[in-house]
Amino acid sequence: MKRNSIIRKGTALLLSLLICLGASGCQAKEEQAELDLSQTSFEDLVEQAKGSTVSFYGWGGDELINNWIDTVFAPQMKEKYDITIDRVPMDIDQILNKLSSEVQAGKKDGSIDMIWINGENFFSAKENNLLYGPFTQALPNFKNYVDETSSDTCYDFAYPIEGYEAPYGKAQLVLINDKEKTPETPSNAQELLEFVKKYPGQVTYPAPPDFTGSAFVRNIIYEFVDPEVFVDMEADKETVKAAIEPALAYLRELNPYLWKQGKSFPATVAQQETMYMDGELLLHMRYESYWIATAIEKGMCSQTSRSFLFDKGTIGNTNFVAIAQNASNKAGALVAINELLSPEIQASRYDQLKILPVLDNDKLSDEEKALFDAVDPGPGTIPQEELLEKRLPEMPVKLVPIIEELWQEEVVGK
Repeated sequence: MKRNSIIRKGTALLLSLLICLGASGCQAKEEQAELDLSQTSFEDLVEQAKGSTVSFYGWGGDELINNWIDTVFAPQMKEKYDITIDRVPMDIDQILNKLSSEVQAGKKDGSIDMIWINGENFFSAKENNLLYGPFTQALPNFKNYVDETSSDTCYDFAYPIEGYEAPYGKAQLVLINDKEKTPETPSNAQELLEFVKKYPGQVTYPAPPDFTGSAFVRNIIYEFVDPEVFVDMEADKETVKAAIEPALAYLRELNPYLWKQGKSFPATVAQQETMYMDGELLLHMRYESYWIATAIEKGMCSQTSRSFLFDKGTIGNTNFVAIAQNASNKAGALVAINELLSPEIQASRYDQLKILPVLDNDKLSDEEKALFDAVDPGPGTIPQEELLEKRLPEMPVKLVPIIEELWQEEVVGK
Protein backbone atom coordinates (compact mmCIF):
# COMPACT_ATOMS: atom_id res chain seq x y z
CA MET A 1 0.00 0.00 0.00
CA LYS A 2 2.76 2.46 0.90
CA ARG A 3 4.75 1.79 -2.26
CA ASN A 4 1.65 2.15 -4.44
CA SER A 5 0.78 5.52 -2.93
CA ILE A 6 4.32 6.77 -3.54
CA ILE A 7 4.20 5.66 -7.17
CA ARG A 8 0.85 7.37 -7.71
CA LYS A 9 2.25 10.62 -6.34
CA GLY A 10 5.78 10.40 -7.72
CA THR A 11 7.43 11.48 -10.89
CA ALA A 12 8.85 9.31 -13.63
CA LEU A 13 12.26 9.69 -12.02
CA LEU A 14 10.99 8.36 -8.70
CA LEU A 15 9.25 5.50 -10.47
CA SER A 16 12.49 4.58 -12.23
CA LEU A 17 14.34 4.69 -8.92
CA LEU A 18 11.84 2.39 -7.23
CA ILE A 19 11.99 -0.08 -10.10
CA CYS A 20 15.78 -0.04 -9.92
CA LEU A 21 15.73 -0.58 -6.16
CA GLY A 22 13.25 -3.42 -6.55
CA ALA A 23 15.40 -5.08 -9.18
CA SER A 24 18.53 -4.79 -7.07
CA GLY A 25 16.66 -6.21 -4.07
CA CYS A 26 15.53 -9.21 -6.11
CA GLN A 27 19.05 -9.69 -7.38
CA ALA A 28 20.42 -9.60 -3.84
CA LYS A 29 17.95 -12.28 -2.76
CA GLU A 30 18.84 -14.45 -5.72
CA GLU A 31 22.52 -14.03 -4.95
CA GLN A 32 21.92 -14.96 -1.32
CA ALA A 33 19.87 -17.97 -2.38
CA GLU A 34 22.91 -19.17 -4.32
CA LEU A 35 25.34 -18.55 -1.45
CA ASP A 36 28.72 -20.17 -2.06
CA LEU A 37 30.26 -21.01 1.30
CA SER A 38 33.65 -21.78 -0.22
CA GLN A 39 33.93 -18.10 -1.15
CA THR A 40 32.33 -16.61 1.97
CA SER A 41 33.78 -16.18 5.47
CA PHE A 42 31.63 -16.37 8.59
CA GLU A 43 32.29 -12.67 9.15
CA ASP A 44 30.84 -12.01 5.68
CA LEU A 45 27.75 -14.02 6.63
CA VAL A 46 27.28 -11.97 9.79
CA GLU A 47 27.53 -8.74 7.78
CA GLN A 48 25.12 -9.99 5.10
CA ALA A 49 22.60 -11.07 7.72
CA LYS A 50 22.61 -7.84 9.70
CA GLY A 51 19.14 -6.31 9.84
CA SER A 52 17.48 -9.36 8.29
CA THR A 53 14.73 -11.75 9.45
CA VAL A 54 15.16 -15.52 9.70
CA SER A 55 12.04 -17.66 9.53
CA PHE A 56 12.39 -20.63 11.88
CA TYR A 57 9.87 -23.37 11.08
CA GLY A 58 9.26 -26.21 13.51
CA TRP A 59 6.82 -28.06 15.69
CA GLY A 60 5.08 -25.61 18.00
CA GLY A 61 3.43 -28.02 20.42
CA ASP A 62 5.73 -27.37 23.38
CA GLU A 63 5.04 -24.01 25.02
CA LEU A 64 8.24 -24.15 27.07
CA ILE A 65 10.34 -24.44 23.91
CA ASN A 66 8.27 -21.78 22.15
CA ASN A 67 8.74 -19.41 25.07
CA TRP A 68 12.48 -20.10 25.21
CA ILE A 69 12.90 -19.28 21.51
CA ASP A 70 10.85 -16.09 21.85
CA THR A 71 12.32 -14.79 25.13
CA VAL A 72 15.91 -16.09 25.14
CA PHE A 73 17.18 -17.06 21.71
CA ALA A 74 15.40 -14.43 19.61
CA PRO A 75 16.42 -11.48 21.84
CA GLN A 76 20.04 -12.67 21.87
CA MET A 77 20.08 -12.89 18.07
CA LYS A 78 18.64 -9.40 17.82
CA GLU A 79 21.06 -7.88 20.32
CA LYS A 80 24.17 -9.70 19.10
CA TYR A 81 23.62 -9.74 15.33
CA ASP A 82 20.61 -7.48 14.63
CA ILE A 83 18.79 -10.55 13.26
CA THR A 84 15.08 -11.03 13.90
CA ILE A 85 13.91 -14.61 14.51
CA ASP A 86 10.41 -15.26 13.20
CA ARG A 87 9.24 -18.51 14.82
CA VAL A 88 6.65 -20.24 12.64
CA PRO A 89 4.91 -23.14 14.45
CA MET A 90 3.89 -25.89 12.05
CA ASP A 91 3.86 -29.69 11.96
CA ILE A 92 6.79 -31.12 10.03
CA ASP A 93 4.64 -32.77 7.35
CA GLN A 94 3.08 -29.38 6.60
CA ILE A 95 6.50 -27.77 6.55
CA LEU A 96 7.84 -30.27 4.04
CA ASN A 97 4.72 -30.01 1.89
CA LYS A 98 5.10 -26.24 1.81
CA LEU A 99 8.81 -26.46 1.04
CA SER A 100 8.28 -29.08 -1.67
CA SER A 101 5.57 -26.98 -3.32
CA GLU A 102 7.78 -23.89 -3.37
CA VAL A 103 10.82 -25.75 -4.71
CA GLN A 104 8.79 -27.50 -7.42
CA ALA A 105 7.29 -24.16 -8.42
CA GLY A 106 10.81 -22.78 -8.87
CA LYS A 107 10.44 -20.22 -6.09
CA LYS A 108 13.96 -19.04 -5.26
CA ASP A 109 12.89 -16.55 -2.60
CA GLY A 110 11.48 -19.24 -0.29
CA SER A 111 9.44 -18.50 2.82
CA ILE A 112 11.26 -21.10 4.95
CA ASP A 113 14.81 -20.50 6.18
CA MET A 114 15.53 -22.82 9.13
CA ILE A 115 13.77 -26.12 9.86
CA TRP A 116 13.71 -28.16 13.07
CA ILE A 117 13.95 -31.69 11.69
CA ASN A 118 15.30 -35.24 12.06
CA GLY A 119 14.75 -38.90 11.24
CA GLU A 120 12.40 -39.91 8.46
CA ASN A 121 11.66 -36.28 7.65
CA PHE A 122 15.32 -35.42 7.12
CA PHE A 123 15.74 -38.54 4.99
CA SER A 124 12.78 -37.51 2.82
CA ALA A 125 13.86 -33.87 2.52
CA LYS A 126 17.47 -34.66 1.67
CA GLU A 127 16.58 -37.42 -0.80
CA ASN A 128 14.25 -35.01 -2.61
CA ASN A 129 16.82 -32.18 -2.76
CA LEU A 130 14.81 -29.88 -0.51
CA LEU A 131 17.73 -28.87 1.71
CA TYR A 132 20.71 -26.54 1.33
CA GLY A 133 24.15 -27.85 2.07
CA PRO A 134 26.58 -28.99 3.06
CA PHE A 135 26.92 -26.07 5.47
CA THR A 136 28.21 -27.23 8.87
CA GLN A 137 31.84 -26.75 7.77
CA ALA A 138 31.13 -23.00 7.64
CA LEU A 139 30.05 -22.76 11.31
CA PRO A 140 32.82 -21.86 13.79
CA ASN A 141 30.89 -23.25 16.74
CA PHE A 142 30.36 -26.56 14.96
CA LYS A 143 34.10 -26.91 14.39
CA ASN A 144 35.04 -25.66 17.86
CA TYR A 145 32.50 -27.47 20.04
CA VAL A 146 30.96 -30.46 18.22
CA ASP A 147 32.53 -33.89 17.85
CA GLU A 148 32.52 -34.15 14.06
CA THR A 149 33.36 -37.87 14.18
CA SER A 150 30.52 -38.91 16.50
CA SER A 151 27.81 -41.13 15.02
CA ASP A 152 25.27 -38.69 16.49
CA THR A 153 26.81 -35.98 14.30
CA CYS A 154 27.41 -38.03 11.17
CA TYR A 155 24.15 -39.99 11.03
CA ASP A 156 20.47 -39.29 11.62
CA PHE A 157 18.62 -42.59 12.16
CA ALA A 158 21.62 -44.27 10.49
CA TYR A 159 21.26 -42.03 7.41
CA PRO A 160 24.36 -39.99 6.42
CA ILE A 161 23.98 -36.31 7.27
CA GLU A 162 26.90 -35.08 5.15
CA GLY A 163 26.72 -31.55 6.55
CA TYR A 164 23.06 -30.94 5.64
CA GLU A 165 21.89 -30.41 9.21
CA ALA A 166 23.44 -29.29 12.49
CA PRO A 167 22.72 -30.86 15.91
CA TYR A 168 20.22 -28.99 18.07
CA GLY A 169 19.48 -31.22 21.07
CA LYS A 170 19.64 -34.80 22.28
CA ALA A 171 16.74 -36.94 23.46
CA GLN A 172 16.44 -40.42 24.94
CA LEU A 173 13.56 -42.73 25.75
CA VAL A 174 12.87 -43.08 29.47
CA LEU A 175 10.26 -45.08 31.37
CA ILE A 176 8.36 -43.42 34.23
CA ASN A 177 6.45 -44.65 37.27
CA ASP A 178 5.49 -43.53 40.78
CA LYS A 179 7.54 -45.34 43.42
CA GLU A 180 4.74 -44.93 45.96
CA LYS A 181 2.32 -46.84 43.73
CA THR A 182 4.74 -49.29 42.09
CA PRO A 183 8.09 -49.65 43.84
CA GLU A 184 9.41 -51.89 41.04
CA THR A 185 11.39 -50.45 38.13
CA PRO A 186 11.60 -53.18 35.44
CA SER A 187 15.19 -53.43 34.23
CA ASN A 188 14.55 -55.64 31.19
CA ALA A 189 11.80 -57.15 29.04
CA GLN A 190 11.24 -60.12 31.34
CA GLU A 191 10.78 -57.91 34.39
CA LEU A 192 8.42 -55.71 32.40
CA LEU A 193 6.31 -58.78 31.62
CA GLU A 194 6.18 -59.61 35.35
CA PHE A 195 5.25 -55.98 36.03
CA VAL A 196 2.26 -55.96 33.66
CA LYS A 197 1.09 -59.31 35.04
CA LYS A 198 1.16 -57.84 38.55
CA TYR A 199 -0.77 -54.73 37.45
CA PRO A 200 -3.12 -56.01 34.71
CA GLY A 201 -4.96 -53.39 32.68
CA GLN A 202 -2.85 -50.56 34.09
CA VAL A 203 0.05 -50.60 31.63
CA THR A 204 0.19 -49.87 27.90
CA TYR A 205 2.17 -47.86 25.33
CA PRO A 206 1.22 -45.45 22.52
CA ALA A 207 0.37 -47.06 19.19
CA PRO A 208 2.97 -46.66 16.48
CA PRO A 209 3.43 -44.57 14.39
CA ASP A 210 3.25 -42.29 17.42
CA PHE A 211 6.90 -41.30 17.81
CA THR A 212 7.26 -42.46 21.41
CA GLY A 213 5.25 -45.65 20.94
CA SER A 214 7.27 -46.57 17.88
CA ALA A 215 10.52 -45.96 19.80
CA PHE A 216 9.29 -48.18 22.64
CA VAL A 217 8.62 -51.03 20.19
CA ARG A 218 12.09 -50.63 18.69
CA ASN A 219 13.55 -50.64 22.19
CA ILE A 220 11.81 -53.94 22.93
CA ILE A 221 13.31 -55.29 19.70
CA TYR A 222 16.76 -54.37 21.03
CA GLU A 223 16.03 -56.47 24.11
CA PHE A 224 16.02 -59.52 21.83
CA VAL A 225 18.17 -58.54 18.83
CA ASP A 226 21.60 -56.88 18.72
CA PRO A 227 21.31 -53.36 17.19
CA GLU A 228 24.21 -54.19 14.86
CA VAL A 229 21.97 -56.67 13.02
CA PHE A 230 19.98 -53.80 11.53
CA VAL A 231 22.84 -51.58 10.33
CA ASP A 232 23.02 -52.93 6.77
CA MET A 233 19.70 -54.76 6.68
CA GLU A 234 17.69 -54.52 3.46
CA ALA A 235 14.33 -52.78 3.74
CA ASP A 236 12.55 -56.03 2.92
CA LYS A 237 9.47 -56.85 4.97
CA GLU A 238 10.11 -60.59 5.22
CA THR A 239 13.74 -60.05 6.20
CA VAL A 240 12.78 -57.57 8.91
CA LYS A 241 9.96 -59.79 10.17
CA ALA A 242 12.27 -62.78 10.53
CA ALA A 243 14.78 -60.70 12.47
CA ILE A 244 12.30 -59.17 14.93
CA GLU A 245 9.98 -62.17 15.41
CA PRO A 246 11.20 -62.82 19.00
CA ALA A 247 10.20 -59.26 19.91
CA LEU A 248 6.84 -59.53 18.13
CA ALA A 249 6.14 -62.73 20.05
CA TYR A 250 7.02 -60.97 23.31
CA LEU A 251 4.73 -58.04 22.53
CA ARG A 252 1.91 -60.48 21.81
CA GLU A 253 2.61 -62.11 25.18
CA LEU A 254 2.18 -58.71 26.87
CA ASN A 255 -1.21 -58.06 25.28
CA PRO A 256 -3.57 -59.95 27.62
CA TYR A 257 -2.27 -57.95 30.59
CA LEU A 258 -2.27 -54.52 28.96
CA TRP A 259 -4.95 -51.84 29.02
CA LYS A 260 -7.85 -53.09 26.88
CA GLN A 261 -5.99 -56.41 26.57
CA GLY A 262 -3.83 -55.04 23.76
CA LYS A 263 -6.81 -54.80 21.41
CA SER A 264 -6.32 -51.05 21.18
CA PHE A 265 -3.68 -48.60 22.35
CA PRO A 266 -3.52 -44.86 23.12
CA ALA A 267 -3.28 -43.04 19.81
CA THR A 268 -0.65 -40.59 21.03
CA VAL A 269 1.81 -40.14 23.87
CA ALA A 270 -0.31 -37.15 24.94
CA GLN A 271 -3.30 -39.45 25.47
CA GLN A 272 -1.15 -41.86 27.46
CA GLU A 273 0.21 -38.95 29.49
CA THR A 274 -3.30 -37.91 30.51
CA MET A 275 -4.14 -41.48 31.51
CA TYR A 276 -0.96 -41.70 33.62
CA MET A 277 -1.59 -38.37 35.34
CA ASP A 278 -5.19 -39.40 36.06
CA GLY A 279 -3.99 -42.62 37.70
CA GLU A 280 -5.52 -44.88 35.05
CA LEU A 281 -2.04 -46.10 34.08
CA LEU A 282 0.90 -46.94 36.33
CA LEU A 283 3.63 -46.67 33.70
CA HIS A 284 4.47 -43.87 31.30
CA MET A 285 7.24 -43.20 28.79
CA ARG A 286 8.70 -40.16 27.06
CA TYR A 287 11.32 -39.57 24.41
CA GLU A 288 12.42 -36.55 26.44
CA SER A 289 15.01 -37.47 29.04
CA TYR A 290 14.09 -34.84 31.63
CA TRP A 291 10.37 -34.44 30.98
CA ILE A 292 9.59 -35.75 34.45
CA ALA A 293 11.35 -32.84 36.17
CA THR A 294 9.18 -30.28 34.41
CA ALA A 295 6.06 -32.39 35.01
CA ILE A 296 6.77 -32.56 38.76
CA GLU A 297 7.59 -28.85 38.98
CA LYS A 298 4.32 -27.97 37.21
CA GLY A 299 2.28 -30.29 39.44
CA MET A 300 1.41 -32.63 36.59
CA CYS A 301 2.99 -35.64 38.33
CA SER A 302 3.56 -36.55 41.97
CA GLN A 303 6.82 -35.78 43.75
CA THR A 304 7.46 -39.54 43.92
CA SER A 305 7.42 -40.05 40.15
CA ARG A 306 10.76 -41.02 38.65
CA SER A 307 12.27 -42.05 35.33
CA PHE A 308 14.29 -45.21 34.77
CA LEU A 309 16.02 -47.22 32.03
CA PHE A 310 16.46 -50.84 31.03
CA ASP A 311 19.84 -52.31 31.92
CA LYS A 312 20.71 -52.69 28.25
CA GLY A 313 19.80 -49.08 27.70
CA THR A 314 17.20 -47.14 25.75
CA ILE A 315 17.13 -45.59 22.30
CA GLY A 316 18.42 -42.06 21.97
CA ASN A 317 18.65 -39.70 19.05
CA THR A 318 19.66 -36.20 18.12
CA ASN A 319 17.36 -33.62 16.61
CA PHE A 320 18.74 -31.12 14.15
CA VAL A 321 18.29 -27.85 12.33
CA ALA A 322 18.50 -27.69 8.54
CA ILE A 323 18.23 -24.93 5.93
CA ALA A 324 15.72 -24.93 3.09
CA GLN A 325 17.21 -25.36 -0.36
CA ASN A 326 15.53 -22.14 -1.53
CA ALA A 327 15.83 -20.18 1.73
CA SER A 328 15.74 -16.45 1.06
CA ASN A 329 18.03 -15.73 4.02
CA LYS A 330 20.68 -18.43 4.07
CA ALA A 331 23.26 -16.11 5.63
CA GLY A 332 20.94 -15.32 8.53
CA ALA A 333 20.06 -18.98 8.99
CA LEU A 334 23.75 -19.93 9.16
CA VAL A 335 24.47 -17.28 11.77
CA ALA A 336 21.44 -18.39 13.80
CA ILE A 337 22.42 -22.07 13.68
CA ASN A 338 25.97 -21.20 14.70
CA GLU A 339 24.55 -19.38 17.73
CA LEU A 340 22.41 -22.41 18.65
CA LEU A 341 25.71 -24.31 18.98
CA SER A 342 27.27 -21.82 21.39
CA PRO A 343 27.94 -23.05 24.95
CA GLU A 344 25.78 -20.25 26.37
CA ILE A 345 22.71 -21.20 24.32
CA GLN A 346 23.19 -24.96 24.79
CA ALA A 347 23.54 -24.44 28.56
CA SER A 348 20.42 -22.27 28.57
CA ARG A 349 18.42 -25.01 26.81
CA TYR A 350 19.77 -27.58 29.28
CA ASP A 351 18.85 -25.39 32.23
CA GLN A 352 15.46 -24.07 31.16
CA LEU A 353 14.19 -26.86 28.87
CA LYS A 354 16.00 -29.87 30.35
CA ILE A 355 17.27 -30.79 26.86
CA LEU A 356 20.54 -32.70 26.69
CA PRO A 357 23.31 -30.60 25.08
CA VAL A 358 25.01 -31.63 21.83
CA LEU A 359 28.46 -30.22 22.53
CA ASP A 360 31.60 -32.28 23.13
CA ASN A 361 32.55 -31.81 26.78
CA ASP A 362 36.22 -32.35 25.95
CA LYS A 363 36.18 -29.28 23.70
CA LEU A 364 34.82 -26.96 26.39
CA SER A 365 36.93 -24.67 28.55
CA ASP A 366 36.66 -24.95 32.33
CA GLU A 367 34.51 -21.84 32.35
CA GLU A 368 32.21 -23.29 29.69
CA LYS A 369 31.98 -26.63 31.50
CA ALA A 370 30.89 -24.74 34.61
CA LEU A 371 27.80 -23.49 32.75
CA PHE A 372 26.60 -27.08 32.36
CA ASP A 373 27.81 -28.33 35.75
CA ALA A 374 25.71 -25.65 37.43
CA VAL A 375 22.48 -27.02 35.94
CA ASP A 376 20.22 -29.09 38.19
CA PRO A 377 18.22 -31.46 35.92
CA GLY A 378 15.48 -31.56 38.54
CA PRO A 379 13.53 -34.18 40.48
CA GLY A 380 12.93 -37.69 39.20
CA THR A 381 15.66 -37.54 36.56
CA ILE A 382 18.56 -39.79 35.61
CA PRO A 383 22.09 -38.30 35.64
CA GLN A 384 23.32 -37.31 32.19
CA GLU A 385 26.33 -39.63 32.50
CA GLU A 386 24.09 -42.67 33.06
CA LEU A 387 21.84 -41.68 30.17
CA LEU A 388 24.76 -41.42 27.78
CA GLU A 389 26.28 -44.68 29.03
CA LYS A 390 23.00 -46.48 28.32
CA ARG A 391 22.20 -44.78 25.03
CA LEU A 392 21.26 -47.16 22.20
CA PRO A 393 21.41 -46.13 18.52
CA GLU A 394 18.35 -45.43 16.43
CA MET A 395 17.50 -47.92 13.69
CA PRO A 396 18.05 -47.11 10.03
CA VAL A 397 15.24 -44.82 8.96
CA LYS A 398 14.16 -47.12 6.12
CA LEU A 399 13.28 -49.90 8.59
CA VAL A 400 11.05 -47.83 10.87
CA PRO A 401 7.86 -47.79 8.74
CA ILE A 402 8.26 -51.53 8.07
CA ILE A 403 8.45 -52.26 11.81
CA GLU A 404 5.41 -50.08 12.45
CA GLU A 405 3.47 -51.97 9.78
CA LEU A 406 4.53 -55.35 11.20
CA TRP A 407 3.45 -54.26 14.68
CA GLN A 408 0.01 -53.38 13.36
CA GLU A 409 -0.32 -56.71 11.57
CA GLU A 410 1.35 -59.03 14.07
CA VAL A 411 0.72 -57.53 17.53
CA VAL A 412 -2.50 -55.52 17.83
CA GLY A 413 -5.29 -57.70 19.15
CA LYS A 414 -3.17 -60.87 18.86
